[in-house]
Amino acid sequence: MEPTDNEKDKGALLRELRIDPTQREQPVSGGRKAWFLLAAVVLFLLIAGALLYVAIHHRRIEVQTISAIAPAAGESSATSVLQATGYVTARRQATVSAQITGALTQVLIEEGQQVQAGQVLAHLEDTAQRASVAQAQAQLRAANALRVQYQAQLDQARRDLKRSQDDFAVDAISRQSAEQAQTQVDTVAAQVVAQEKQAELAQAQLDGARVQLDYTVIRAPFAGVVVAKAAQPGEIVSPISAGGGFTRTGIGTIVDMDSLEIEVDVNEAYIHRVRPEQKAEAILDAYPDWKIPAHVIAIIPTADRSKATVKVRVGIDQHDSRILPDMGVRVSFLEDAQPAANSDDAQGVLIPRTAIIERDGRPVVFTIETGRAHQKAVQPGSVRGDLQLVEGIAGGTQVVRAPPPELRDGAAVDIGKE
Repeated sequence: MEPTDNEKDKGALLRELRIDPTQREQPVSGGRKAWFLLAAVVLFLLIAGALLYVAIHHRRIEVQTISAIAPAAGESSATSVLQATGYVTARRQATVSAQITGALTQVLIEEGQQVQAGQVLAHLEDTAQRASVAQAQAQLRAANALRVQYQAQLDQARRDLKRSQDDFAVDAISRQSAEQAQTQVDTVAAQVVAQEKQAELAQAQLDGARVQLDYTVIRAPFAGVVVAKAAQPGEIVSPISAGGGFTRTGIGTIVDMDSLEIEVDVNEAYIHRVRPEQKAEAILDAYPDWKIPAHVIAIIPTADRSKATVKVRVGIDQHDSRILPDMGVRVSFLEDAQPAANSDDAQGVLIPRTAIIERDGRPVVFTIETGRAHQKAVQPGSVRGDLQLVEGIAGGTQVVRAPPPELRDGAAVDIGKE
């Protein structure tokens, strides 16, 4: 059966829709694929860089600021040459104990109490000591009475000797009788001397008994403050340690606050920077904003082999009730300070040493203006404790106290609280 005209037209249309094999699309070459990949990577980096730039320049960094201050006219320009750490110590500190073993009947101290030299701190049981004193007194009285008796006998013997000598002169008695009278005088005189020695011995025994009685009263050896109370009434105290833990070796510890000083360990490699009478500045860990004038008392002439340090004694020039034994302290040893003759000798402003950092090989600080940080190059000068003199900014300028590593010129900042 022959196809109709309509079917012929459909076949012609289908043949027209077929793709000529010679006209098919050729695959993309390898070089074109590499260019497309490189363009995609570049586009990604551009977008990432733009996002990072926006994040850095629009993220606000929290900082703490401080105002730069101009040094006062005539202010000392002392420079710290070395810093060392140590502790406050007391040159006069004593754990007070009894000189004899005994039971406490009274303890008259409390921690924090101010005591004077010789003040009574405690009493021991003294019954035996009082009895010894009474016995010694009785022995002394008996010795003195016997001495008086012997003295009376000596006086009588001397009168008898005088009569015997007179009678012998007129041949009223024999020579033997006169010699016997002389012997009696010598014998009684020797008894008087011996009894005087006995009286002296009795007096010495009385003095010893009184000393033992006085040992039952415990007194402060010097004026100071009680920092520890170690015993209570009823406990036994002894000047020597007794086993078992039932005997106290002291009733309390007293510190002379006027004898407080500082001991620091200085690395032996830098000990040449320290000398006696050198000015110093001490800062207690408990009061970091309080600078205490001080001076070097002495350099202990021995080194610690294990730590390679030398101990230095530092005196405190201004004593204060806030300074307590065993407090941690940092000491800055200063060069000899010469007062500035005029304002030209102290050019610049003072800022914390932590505000100065190095960027691109030069010292800079960050100032704050209208909520943004601005990097400023400065010229550092002398160090004055925790502050340093710099040139390049004006007095009153707000500077970042300790710039963080991510802080950059022009960065937005939030000023935090101290």
